[in-house]
Amino acid sequence: MPKVFPVIIEKCKETGLLIGYVPGIPGAHTQAETLEELQQNIKEVLELNEKKNEGWNIFSFYGSYSNPFVVGNGNIFYLG
Repeated sequence: MPKVFPVIIEKCKETGLLIGYVPGIPGAHTQAETLEELQQNIKEVLELNEKKNEGWNIFSFYGSYSNPFVVGNGNIFYLG
């Protein structure tokens, strides 16, 4: 059965690069200019990590959540 991993993707406002990482797997992160390139890079990182068998059973993905926060005038307001 193939392993399925969540990949978190963020975009750097300064460089415009896409940053991708896999929670729970140390060192499983990369960057790229396009989504296609990022997907290929993440695949390569996971393949290399699997060959080394490092970090596979240390963590497991638990979940994610979003909270409605508003930041302004030096204050943070929770809207939940």
